[in-house]
Amino acid sequence: MLFVVVAIIAIVLLITGGFVQSLNFLLWVGVVLLVLAVIAFLIRMVSGRRNV
Repeated sequence: MLFVVVAIIAIVLLITGGFVQSLNFLLWVGVVLLVLAVIAFLIRMVSGRRNV
């Protein structure tokens, strides 16, 4: 019985750890995309072009 409980806890922690790592990766991807969007916006504002 104890082995089953430990196995279930280990599986839950493994899934949760992978989920947190993937969320961390997606967070960094979002930050990079935000920075690129801000840079593109600033370049467009400085160059004075209004077309998208």
